Amino acid sequence: MDQELFNRFVKCAVDTLKVDAAQVVPAARFKEDLDADSLDVVELVMALEEEFGLSENIPEEELAEVTTVGQAFDIVVSKL
Repeated sequence: MDQELFNRFVKCAVDTLKVDAAQVVPAARFKEDLDADSLDVVELVMALEEEFGLSENIPEEELAEVTTVGQAFDIVVSKL
C-alpha cells in the first residue's frame, strides 16, 4: 500500500465523514466502524475523485460492493 496515497485518502475521509484519522484504517467498515451511510460514502467518493484528479467517475456498481476503507482505497488506486 502506497502510504502517501493512503494519507491523502485518510485526509479526504476525515474531512468528509468527520471521523478521527486513527479510525480510518483499511479494515474499518464504513457503516459499522465509521457510522457512514450510503450518502456519506458517495460524498467521500466525490471528494476522492477530486483529490486524486480522476478523469472518470467511479461507477456506482463498483461502489455497491464496497464495505471497507481498504476496498474503497483499492478502487481509487486502480483508477489512477
